[in-house]
Amino acid sequence: MKKAIQAALTEGFTNPVRDVLWGHIYLKPSFTALLGSPHFMRLCRIQQLGPVFLVYPGATHTRASHSIGVYHLGRRLLQNLAERGAGEWLTPDGVNSFLCACLLHDLGHFPFTHSLKELPLASHEELTGAIILEEPMKSLVKKTGADPNLTAAIVDKDMAVPEGAMAELQFFRKLLSGCLDPDKLDYLNRDGRYCGVTYGAQDVDFILSGLYPHIERGADIDSKLIPNVEAILFSKYLMYRAVYWHRQVRSATAMIKKALINGLESGHIKGEQLYGLDDQNLFSLLQEKTSSSIGKAVREGNIYETILEIPFDEEVYGVLRNINRRCDCEKQITAELRGAGVKLGVEDLIIDIPEPVSFETGLFVLDEKCFFGESSSAFKAETLNSFIKTLYTIRIFANPDFTDKINSLPDRHAILNIREK
Repeated sequence: MKKAIQAALTEGFTNPVRDVLWGHIYLKPSFTALLGSPHFMRLCRIQQLGPVFLVYPGATHTRASHSIGVYHLGRRLLQNLAERGAGEWLTPDGVNSFLCACLLHDLGHFPFTHSLKELPLASHEELTGAIILEEPMKSLVKKTGADPNLTAAIVDKDMAVPEGAMAELQFFRKLLSGCLDPDKLDYLNRDGRYCGVTYGAQDVDFILSGLYPHIERGADIDSKLIPNVEAILFSKYLMYRAVYWHRQVRSATAMIKKALINGLESGHIKGEQLYGLDDQNLFSLLQEKTSSSIGKAVREGNIYETILEIPFDEEVYGVLRNINRRCDCEKQITAELRGAGVKLGVEDLIIDIPEPVSFETGLFVLDEKCFFGESSSAFKAETLNSFIKTLYTIRIFANPDFTDKINSLPDRHAILNIREK
């Protein structure tokens, strides 16, 4: 490894941060300064899992603690890869830019987890890139020895490539977003720990020690790591099924999304007002700018109940992916229920469909000379497709004030039959 790269990864890391998951995490003073910036402090006021605490009360950890964990694992990952040959093409500027990207990758993230994901807004990666290139963050990133343009481009894959940085940029992008990336290794372990479930636990030490650098693919594995990749894929599935997409979590998320959609459609909320919010700001905005009561209901833990669940149906899911079509379907079912004597309001019924989720398997297995999907792993494409189909449950939620009456209707199933709408 080049001495300059070794120095960039090992020297000057004198400031410790105590983390529940990883113990002492060391930063250079210039990186510690990033933690005190207004944009990073906002992450201290955003819970990593949004409404999950309604089901798992311990899930109150923040985007800030997760980001520090990603930085820690990113540094460990880069140290291992540099020792195995990546040091030949890395630059000190690139190393610092990657570490900044790890630490700052969620700067533009919206509050309340993914409630805003379907709305017509810029992606949080795009917002993060823009924040990094604005003051004061731009100057703070420069002081770490990083290139702000490279840092921003690592996070935002749609951003233009800084001159002369293509190879290193592609390498860093693959490391930050992939099957064995530091983001996933932190959030699976961290979320599992705070929720009190065992599904997320991963053997991080063994994983990081078993990766081999590739300038275009990021990191390759040999067949010894296949069980670890399988464990990550299955852990992600279990965390989605039992935690991230628990029906009560889906209900709370759908309620916030419904309130925001109505606010945007009415003009009471402008899209740009949703950028830069923390959890408290989001609820305040709903209270101040709209007449919606469901934001307050979520804040007080009054979550809508499930009145119908439909296993994955590709045709129905495809239609309901369109927000406007889904809203039309909600209005039609609400009107039919009103006709049957259930006096629902416009916000008392919500159709929820999970957003697309991917199970990344693009790793190259060196000793088997093939990609993971064609390797000796038991996790073939059909296995992963079955995961997705199991997760993609379509649900109808309703205000609990009306659920008993809805469930007692003799023609309930005909009214709620989405396939016929």
